[in-house]
Formats: sequence, structure tokens, C-alpha cells
Amino acid sequence: MKTTPFTDVHIALGAKMHEFAGYNMPVEYSGIIDEHQTVCDAVGVFDVSHMGEVWIKGPNAEKFVQKITSNDVSTLPIGKVQYTCLTNPNGGIIDDLLVYHYEAEKYMLVVNASNIEKDIKWFEQNNDLRVTIDNASDRLGLLAVQGPKALATLQKLTKVDLTKIPYYSFAVAYFSDIDDVIISNTGYTGAGGFEIYFYAEHGLKLWYAIMEAGKEFGIKPIGLGARDTLRLEMGFNLYGNDLDDTTTPLEAGLGWITKFVDGNDFVGRKVLEKQKEEGVSRKLCAFKMIDKGIPRHGYEILDEDGNVIGNVTSGTMSPTMKIGIGLGYVKTGFAKPETTVYIKIRDRKLKAEVVKLPFRKSQV
Repeated sequence: MKTTPFTDVHIALGAKMHEFAGYNMPVEYSGIIDEHQTVCDAVGVFDVSHMGEVWIKGPNAEKFVQKITSNDVSTLPIGKVQYTCLTNPNGGIIDDLLVYHYEAEKYMLVVNASNIEKDIKWFEQNNDLRVTIDNASDRLGLLAVQGPKALATLQKLTKVDLTKIPYYSFAVAYFSDIDDVIISNTGYTGAGGFEIYFYAEHGLKLWYAIMEAGKEFGIKPIGLGARDTLRLEMGFNLYGNDLDDTTTPLEAGLGWITKFVDGNDFVGRKVLEKQKEEGVSRKLCAFKMIDKGIPRHGYEILDEDGNVIGNVTSGTMSPTMKIGIGLGYVKTGFAKPETTVYIKIRDRKLKAEVVKLPFRKSQV
């Protein structure tokens, strides 16, 4: 298995380790519920160095990113971040990702760990604009410092006024005696905070500096288990569960990052335009359990008569609400909030209700 700059630290701290996207990653330390609440109430640190970072450089960088992503990158100023997705000729989602406009002719694409090789291949196949594609994934580390005390923690380590970095913006700054660190006001928890990108050789120094800075706030290392419950309470999609090559942005509720504007002739656009015009036959919806039970990926979603109307894509016991919650694709007619559906759990038909997202109020 691959390692991150922090793998030995996780093991030394007694983390429960597990393979994820080919990496040996920490699933939990003190327990998922405790870690979840730490991020909601104070501050936690996630090692997300397994994520992929790919630089797109050259005079045609903007045109290239516009061609391969569904959002409108022409509206993205330098210093800003954009959520978007890669789509295939059928409109399916190859990956969801973040685009950083770093310089005039330079973008950083942050992709899912499990899709790095697939995405790079896709970029190369579509590189008729002759941009430079630089896979920096093995050279960079990434820590997500999340929670209401994240700003106070990190402000100790930089002279940059972090309150001046708006949501989905970033600064390149001197941070903890290290130059060229990207401080990004982004995250996957809904609890606020920053993501810190750096050269991997500086990883340990940054880890210990951040942990020391957050000591007074009760900072803790957080594993992938709590990362999943936090993102699910916000309704954030997880590639491989809620999104894949067969699901389209319009089915997944991502029409807001699918821009049919002049000059944005991205791959799969015509298929998605037709889908928008005709409507989708299924939609991703959120639901909460009424009956006692925990929904899991792959469980069938039923109507009152027991007919299969969809499948659960993500599910868990909510640490905040203390009930089962989940996401799943259902026939469009059942996706409206307050609709009663049923989740098949161990041959039992358990009642649930479709709800609006998020399950937990965002702290951003």
C-alpha cells in the first residue's frame, strides 16, 4: 500500500488503519462519534494527502479546463476555487474535483485519490490543445484543518489575515516558516476551516506545528470514518458511492455546476442538454429513517407496495441526529421532500422520509 507523509504518525498514535484508494489510511483514532463532534465543536486535522493534484499549464490552460469540466471556468478569477466535474461522452461523471486558478496560465485540479490514474489518462486523451499536464500528487501533501476553531489555530502560524480569504478562495503564503504553502478556505465537513497544500517533505513539521497551535482548543487527529459522517450530514457526494461513470450531474443534483453557456463546449454537453430538456428518470435524494435502522450502500429503496424504486448510495447513523440517514437514487416521482419511502434492511421494510439537505446546518 502507498503511504502519506503522516502514515507513521497515525500508526504511532494508535489509529485504526485501513486500505483506501491504495493508501494505508487512518479510519479512526478516539472513535468516529468523538471525532465527529470534535470537528463540529472545536477543531480537527485530517490527513488527506492521498488526494490527487494535477497542474494544467500553458497558454491554452483555460481552454483545456473549460473543455473537460462541466462548470464555467472562464468566470473563475485567480485566487478562487471552483467545484466541478469531468464528464464522459454519455454525460456520466468521470470524477468530481476542485479547480484552483493559480496563475494566468496555470490551474491546479484536485481529484479523488481512487481516480488519479483514470483522470490523468482522460486529460492526455483530450489534450489536443497541447497544455502541460503535470501530476504532482506524489510531491504534495494535504491537511484539512476543520472546525469552528480552525481559523484561530492556523492564524498563529501565518501573518496572512485568514479572515480575508473568503469561502472557496485561497492564498499562497509563508506558513509555519515554510514558503509557497496554499491556504485554501475549502473543506468537506460543513464545519468551516482550511485545507493546506505543501511539498511533502515539509509534512511532519507542519503536522506538529498545527497540533501545537490547536492544543488550547482541544485539537485532535480525525480519521476517514468521521470524514464520511461529516460529509454525509451535509449531503456532500462521495465518488464511487453517490457519483460514478453512469450517473450524470443532473441526476445527482449537480445542475448548478453544469453550465450550458456559449464557449463551454465540454465533453458530454449535448447529451446533458437533452437530458435537461426531457427531464431525468431518477434523482439523488436525501432521506432520514423513521423506523429504527441504519441504511447502507447498496440497500434497496422501496415504495409502499414493496416495489424497488431505487438504491441507497450512502448511509450511516448520524452522530448529530442519532438516527439513520442516507442518500440514494430513486425514480423522480419519489424524490420530493416529505415523500415516504422504505429501506430494505435485512429483509425488513423500514419507513423513511425524503428530506431537504443538509441534515446538519452548515457552519461555513
